[in-house]
Amino acid sequence: MDKTVGSTAEAVSAITDGAIVMIGGFGGSGAPIELIHALIDQYQNTGGPKNLTVINNNAGNGRIGIAAMIDAGMVRKMICSFPRSSDPRAFTDRYLAGEIELELVPQGTLAERIRAGGAGIPAFYTPTAYGTELAEGKVIAEFDGRPYVQERWLKADFAIVKAQLGDTYGNLTYNKAGRNFNPLMCMAAAVTIAQVSRIVPAGDIDPEHVITPGIFVNGVVEVAHPQQEEELIRAGVAYA
Repeated sequence: MDKTVGSTAEAVSAITDGAIVMIGGFGGSGAPIELIHALIDQYQNTGGPKNLTVINNNAGNGRIGIAAMIDAGMVRKMICSFPRSSDPRAFTDRYLAGEIELELVPQGTLAERIRAGGAGIPAFYTPTAYGTELAEGKVIAEFDGRPYVQERWLKADFAIVKAQLGDTYGNLTYNKAGRNFNPLMCMAAAVTIAQVSRIVPAGDIDPEHVITPGIFVNGVVEVAHPQQEEELIRAGVAYA
């Protein structure tokens, strides 16, 4: 029942070539920087994993986190809402070179597709994107005189997320805005790995405060002083 993992490298070691990977975060808030960099280290040391499909709110910033994954050539496809950021060089360069695919999804629709994946709902209807290129080829239905676009669920092989507290059973709490996409992704992935600032014994988190129950988490690794994407970019740090 103890789900603690000894290192970030061990935590991401099961992620394989061609996997669909959900990565938590809204910009840098709630982004599991240490797990992402451990995955990059694995790629640089062993040549894998590669050809990944990454699901996130954005396509990274600068040369940190997801942007560093893209820069390294690990990502085959991005499914996101915001492929451009204040410094979108990594994604833009690869995209213009035809080396990465993009599935653009409105932000609310992205969140709901992930939630639907976790809830076992294969499709739903939304008016968002009707009449735009994003609706082309999708099923359109009318409800109460208004057209709606059918959107399919999103599920993943793996989710890597960041939380504030975790216990040995995998129960998680989050720090304010760091909650964002993380709880939804935990539910929508076959395997979820969480980095937490502190691991506590089972029972130390009040059940009323648990946001993600441990049933949705497969591994928890402690990162006592997690790095923040925006601070690294501001300092001019580039992952290498």
